[in-house]
Amino acid sequence: MANPAAGGRLTTHVLDTASGRPAVGVAITLRFIDADGAGAVLSRHVTNADGRCDAPILSGDAMAAGVYELTFDVGAYFRAQGVALDTPAFLDMIPIRFGLADAGAHYHVPLLVSPFGYSTYRGS
Repeated sequence: MANPAAGGRLTTHVLDTASGRPAVGVAITLRFIDADGAGAVLSRHVTNADGRCDAPILSGDAMAAGVYELTFDVGAYFRAQGVALDTPAFLDMIPIRFGLADAGAHYHVPLLVSPFGYSTYRGS
């Protein structure tokens, strides 16, 4: 999976659209998805006071073209904020599966989330 010539990076940003603030303390898991669809955990992260991770989720030699998945534990985040969620919560774990075609590029995967909806896109 590693590409020594790569200079790219993968970042994210989580915004709580219900409160209008960055989502602090969201647990995020990064997986590499192989050809059979199985996911190998590469790393785990937690968002900081700005709703971002302190460092790129993936960068440099670790960047490689392929399919990845970021899973955001938003159910635990909203419960920690005191939001009363149904059991089971409408949104709990949000997986976002995406492809990295260019290991030398910057891929930014923001998540805008509320207890009842979310959106994402390839940011800059």
